[in-house]
Amino acid sequence: MSDRLGILENILKNSEITTLFQPIFDIAEQQILGYEALSRGPKNCALEMPNALFSAAVDYDKISELELLCRSKAIENFVKLKLQGKLFLNVSPKTLLDPCHPRGETLHLVEQFGLAANRVVIEVTEQEKVDDGFLLLKTIAHYRKLGFSIAIDDLGAGYSGLKQWSELCPDYVKIDRYFIDHCDESVVKKEFLKSIIELAKVTKTAVIAEGIERPEELSLLEGLGIVHAQGFLLERPSLRPSTEFNSAQLQQLNFTPLADQFEQSMAIGWLAVEQLPIDSHTRCKDAHNIFEKDKTIISIAVVNQDLQPIGLLHKDQLTEVFAAPYGHALYDKQPVTALMHKQPLVVDENQLLDTVSQQITENDFDIRRHIIITRAGQYLGLAPLRDILKHITEEKIRHAQHANPLTMLPGNVAINEAIEHRLRVKHGFALAYIDLNHFKQFNDLYGYASGDSVIKLLADVTTQACSNIPSFVGHIGGDDFMVVFDGDDAEVVCNQIISDFELKSRAFFTPEHIASGGYWASNREGEKQFVPLLTLSIGVVEPDLEQCTNSHQIAALATDAKKEAKRYRHSYLFLCKRRGPALAVVRINSEKQAM
Repeated sequence: MSDRLGILENILKNSEITTLFQPIFDIAEQQILGYEALSRGPKNCALEMPNALFSAAVDYDKISELELLCRSKAIENFVKLKLQGKLFLNVSPKTLLDPCHPRGETLHLVEQFGLAANRVVIEVTEQEKVDDGFLLLKTIAHYRKLGFSIAIDDLGAGYSGLKQWSELCPDYVKIDRYFIDHCDESVVKKEFLKSIIELAKVTKTAVIAEGIERPEELSLLEGLGIVHAQGFLLERPSLRPSTEFNSAQLQQLNFTPLADQFEQSMAIGWLAVEQLPIDSHTRCKDAHNIFEKDKTIISIAVVNQDLQPIGLLHKDQLTEVFAAPYGHALYDKQPVTALMHKQPLVVDENQLLDTVSQQITENDFDIRRHIIITRAGQYLGLAPLRDILKHITEEKIRHAQHANPLTMLPGNVAINEAIEHRLRVKHGFALAYIDLNHFKQFNDLYGYASGDSVIKLLADVTTQACSNIPSFVGHIGGDDFMVVFDGDDAEVVCNQIISDFELKSRAFFTPEHIASGGYWASNREGEKQFVPLLTLSIGVVEPDLEQCTNSHQIAALATDAKKEAKRYRHSYLFLCKRRGPALAVVRINSEKQAM
């Protein structure tokens, strides 16, 4: 216990608090609403993490001192980084009601650092029980009178819930992480969120969903109308957070999360480990002291005055130099640029793991090393090569579990999930069902190896045609494929698939069969019949998202459309106007004659 007190007293005495900032995004306006300030103790000490830090402060009756220090550091760093929007500060109700807590200090701090009071939001957590509700109301009213905004943090996790909301009349409510976690899979959580939204409308309160970690959670929240979002999925807390809204990255999260699971790789930025860099003028002796003080540090990034990485200093190399005779005498006062690795792998946070993996392989990097991750050209953090390779392996395993073994395209599970996801978020789409005609006879005549090659060809042609548009390509099995189109490209792309496949599939036939336009083969009854060259039947449907409630209904619509296309002798694209389970079918002929 005495060790904790000693560490806490040193922290307070030496102001050893680090402030991380996590952006709160306004999805509707495509901008950053503000940043929540998150305080940390000295790295790798017993009180580094906030739970241990503030618990110790409560135990030793120093919570008021600690909160003031954290508040001061947060305001100072917020202004120093020139962050826009609002600053969200966590304040304990017990601290607000503590008679020893100095009054007017927050206003004094914002004035001292030149920050307007109306840009500061006081977050009152709901997890602590408050005995004197009237005094809390009076204190909150005081803050509001000074120009500060008020937020209730962790709504739904604490003691008073809606009672506190109705009494405090906050400007913002932040929904507790429990109700966000896998909310897309819980009926109860969905209903809770709907109730919160309705109450927010009545009270004119802005709702913030915090702790978002999965694309499905973000999609559901958007669908429900919650536009303020915060969480690891969007951005982790950091010393230098984003200053601009990245609409392209968010678009990818919103509309291709399922495709990401099976076809794409995660961005390298999610693996970034925050490790403070050193500047190029740092002496080798001082860098060595950093390694000695923290045994967990293996590498340190070296940056220039613009925070751009210029090298990577490795602990083992520095230790080896200092262990040599006259090592200290020769290098103590030398800048780290003399010993650093001058050509480390530096990648942007948005690069995909697969791309980074290829760069690692091509450059034959030591698996014990790190790579440097940047944001807009500036240093963001380090990523251990072991972690990168581990995640790549996990992605490949997850992909293989749901992929067709012949084409390695997503199978039925992934296809159904892709459709269900778009239904949940009410994102309009078209579904194409692609089927090979006369495949059995071809397989019987030319053999199963040629049959497999033709299926792979169709997979390649379909994937290539869809490569530059928002879409999801899946392999149902056998010679059947499905494509989910998120734009208006279905008809054009499907016609392209037909043209390309008919042209390339001719390589599998003999010149005689090509000249004849087909071949003679026996049917199931043993009778000889003329079989045309391979063609495609494609049925496309644009489902009504109000009429269709699940993937099975939509797959049935596409199956019916494909059956209509198969009624024709040549390759045929059938566009179905039937949009729901109970509507009539209207044919639109769009025949493409076989070449």
